[in-house]
Amino acid sequence: MKTIYQYFFLFTFIAALLPATTQADWINLTGAENSRNIAEIFVEKDQVTVKLEIYVQDLIVFDELVPDDFFPDPIPGRPGPEERIQAFAESGFQVVTDTGEKLPAKLTLVEPRMRVERPSPFAGTINPYTRQRIPGPPDDKRVLYAELSYPFEGKPQSLTFIPPVDEKGFPKASIGFLCYHNGVSVVDFRQLTDSNTLHLDWDDPWYSVFEKKALKRTLQSGVRTYLYIEPYEVRHEILVRVKDMMTWMDIDLRGDEYIEEDEFNPVREQIAQFFMEREKVLIDGGRLKPILDRTAYVESSMLRSRFIEIPERVPLNTAMIGIVITYLTDGIPQEVETTWNLFSDRVQKVTARMTDPAGPFPYDLEPDDNVLKWTNYLKNYTIPTVETILVDDTHRGLPVPLGSLACVVLLVPFAFSAYRRQKTSQPVTIQFSILLILIIGVVALFPRWHISVGSNARASQMSTDDAKAIVHSLLKNVYRAFDFREEDDVYDKLAISVSGDLLQEVYLQSRKSLIIEQAGGAQAKVEQVDILETDVKKSDTQPGGLDIRTQWTAVGSVGHWGHIHTRQNVYDAILTLAVVDGSWKINGIELLEEKRVDPYTAVGMK
Repeated sequence: MKTIYQYFFLFTFIAALLPATTQADWINLTGAENSRNIAEIFVEKDQVTVKLEIYVQDLIVFDELVPDDFFPDPIPGRPGPEERIQAFAESGFQVVTDTGEKLPAKLTLVEPRMRVERPSPFAGTINPYTRQRIPGPPDDKRVLYAELSYPFEGKPQSLTFIPPVDEKGFPKASIGFLCYHNGVSVVDFRQLTDSNTLHLDWDDPWYSVFEKKALKRTLQSGVRTYLYIEPYEVRHEILVRVKDMMTWMDIDLRGDEYIEEDEFNPVREQIAQFFMEREKVLIDGGRLKPILDRTAYVESSMLRSRFIEIPERVPLNTAMIGIVITYLTDGIPQEVETTWNLFSDRVQKVTARMTDPAGPFPYDLEPDDNVLKWTNYLKNYTIPTVETILVDDTHRGLPVPLGSLACVVLLVPFAFSAYRRQKTSQPVTIQFSILLILIIGVVALFPRWHISVGSNARASQMSTDDAKAIVHSLLKNVYRAFDFREEDDVYDKLAISVSGDLLQEVYLQSRKSLIIEQAGGAQAKVEQVDILETDVKKSDTQPGGLDIRTQWTAVGSVGHWGHIHTRQNVYDAILTLAVVDGSWKINGIELLEEKRVDPYTAVGMK
């Protein structure tokens, strides 16, 4: 038995050896990624590989893995490395086949490291079921990293993973784990409990599954279909695993493990054509022209999807292809319907989802319930439009106070009359009284009854609130123009708020700034614009215009295959505004700064 002193020294020793940098890893939603210890389990053709991150305060639980030279002095009676690893395989981290055989283990790597950072969006929040605060990762990031291999022969029907347990069969330490079978994720992050049996499908590891319901993979279906209903557009998106598609079509591949680089594009195009020929979306009871918007290989997880753009060798077990078919509509439809007929012995449930401006509606399609139907229940929804921003009279031209001007006009004859009467020594009391009244009228009526003379905008007439309102309306118009699909329509809508000479620059810059790489280069639709600051002055470059130094945020999103990709940009620019035919237009833009920020930590949007 080692002393507390020996383990204290060991912690210090590990800290001295650790590198200074860490790496970010995949984000998940379960919270098991915050466990004190982490196990990544890989079931391969002839062995199981286990990668462990052992929390420093739990080293005593994994004592057999700690090298002798990590201690300051030899420990009398401690077994040798091979004997310790054999004991660890027998009663520590056990891997047991369906025949009851405990697989032997080999320690291939052990070294001190820092814990891999795995961001957890729910850490620190209250679990709605337990009402307890969800813990974050340990503050102490030191771990002992170990890799072990458990070789086996043949193809066992199942493997059972048993962590170190006490006399009552409870785990001695908290372990969060992931598991893969031949590269396929079998389970997302979960807690490793006393006994965890994995049933192996060697023909198609996608269908390998843990016995416990709590260990079912979140992304079960290899075939998924999504409907996105938006103003002016309906999208039918299909995400399919190539290996599942082989049930319904002939795909000629050289091997049974990979799609080779030269097969990359032909397979993608063949599957896209298959779905285009069978497309059955009805919009308001009729068929519109389908547009094959995009076809790409997709890496998909719980939180994100990534397009594979450049041809490469892709594992067949996990290769998925996404097809985006678009329909252009006038406004927003009242009903959208599609029928799904692709089922097999393997595929008896197809994950589906309908998403409209109110949010997503999940649905599962089955052979006897294979119609996905969306009905417009958006009672209070108004389709965003692009509107001309008319100029209020108070914001243009030279303001002329009519009341004061009338008093000034009357002053002249009365003053002349008073002058003549005084010169001829006639009484001028009445005239002077009227003059006094008129002078008071000039002052008193100056703020009232103004008219504008001329068309130029004037900075002195523009309050901060007025500037924010006008800029907000113009920017919303610019972003809203990109809700339209056809380039001519976009230009027509932009022309309502942007001058002709600036149209192309705004078009290209906005397209670029709204692209979301994670969504395969798709363009986000801006839903929220917030004007943070404005400063108005007479334009230095545009006669009769205004230069408004503006800071604003724009939040946009695009949905693909069940994921919402969000983009938020913060801008600082000088917008030059001018009055054109009685309405405000942006005549110039000087972009001072553009940066992307985390949309989930930003200030409230409007």
